[in-house]
Amino acid sequence: MRLRKQQRLALVLLALLLIGGATGLVLAALQDKVAFFVSPSDVAAQRLDAGKRFRLGGLVVEGSIRREADGAVRFALTDTAHEIQVVYQGLLPDLFRDGQGVVAQGTLRADGTFEAAEVLAKHDENYMPKEVADALKQAGYWKEGGHGAPP
Repeated sequence: MRLRKQQRLALVLLALLLIGGATGLVLAALQDKVAFFVSPSDVAAQRLDAGKRFRLGGLVVEGSIRREADGAVRFALTDTAHEIQVVYQGLLPDLFRDGQGVVAQGTLRADGTFEAAEVLAKHDENYMPKEVADALKQAGYWKEGGHGAPP
């Protein structure tokens, strides 16, 4: 009887060890795939690990959009406190324009320019990505019931 209890306990411990190991492997594999949201102020404060993928959100600075000969698009994102220069190679969303709420995913270059691999824009006049709205609220720039645009 005592031997069966020991065998059951050993089996339960082995199962827990295997589940814990599998969970650890999954989390380690996902760690490189997760992209955290930051604002231009966070980038300016240098709270980032070099080479880590993250999402940068803010408003496209008026008059900052430049299309390069090689097809790259350069623009600046702001949370009204700081601006970050962004470069993107690819097709932009149809709604991308000056003053638009945008979330870009990519990495920070050594020169401080954000290299975006993906750019997302709001899909209608009443929606702004949650992360952008939260960053604008923290900056005191969000107008309740509005679109986050300046008064």
